Amino acid sequence: MKRKVCKIYVFRHGRTFYNVRGLFTGHKHTRLVWRGKRDAKKIARKLKKKEINVAVYTSLPRSKETLNYVLKFHPECKKVFVDDRMIERSYGILEGTTHKQFIKRIGKQLVELKVEGDAIENLKPGFRDKLEKFLGEKEYDAIHRGYDVAVPGGESFADVEKRVGNFIQWLIKYVKKNKVNVAISGHGNSIRLFRKIMERVSKKEAISWFIPYDKIFEYDVKV
Repeated sequence: MKRKVCKIYVFRHGRTFYNVRGLFTGHKHTRLVWRGKRDAKKIARKLKKKEINVAVYTSLPRSKETLNYVLKFHPECKKVFVDDRMIERSYGILEGTTHKQFIKRIGKQLVELKVEGDAIENLKPGFRDKLEKFLGEKEYDAIHRGYDVAVPGGESFADVEKRVGNFIQWLIKYVKKNKVNVAISGHGNSIRLFRKIMERVSKKEAISWFIPYDKIFEYDVKV
């Protein structure tokens, strides 16, 4: 007899005011802008014909707001709950500040950081090299790709990977026990680490990813 396969659907919240303004967001509360609502509606359309039995979001409004668009098409989803193991990476003392303000704070001249993500993780490779040289390796690593380096008062990627890994262990057991399809409304960095674990890739590959606002990552679980 062929084993049943359940699905896990993971997607990023739509763009927010902080995202489009180039602010370090982290655990700050910020709502979707009109482009973010368009992102969420696009995700909802892509999932419209899929079966979703359980949905997970974080305590940040942008996560729940995005999920609400998806669930409009899924009356079959009877269980919805919060799990902050999938919350965004905390940027500590930088949260709510712009990338320009950060550079000014550490005594450097202002630099125009053109960012399409939640922090400077998503700079183009050529500009990353210039910024690293400009800021100095230690300062750059503290806010960029240092897996074990946390912004003061915040988290490192290693911290995020630990809690996301814990969530995945629980999730797989939950899916197998209950035989359900699960939708998860996550964040750029939590999804980055979710993918790293589920797809079994290296740190180097994971940190090179940009997590789009309108893409769904789908995983099979045999039950």
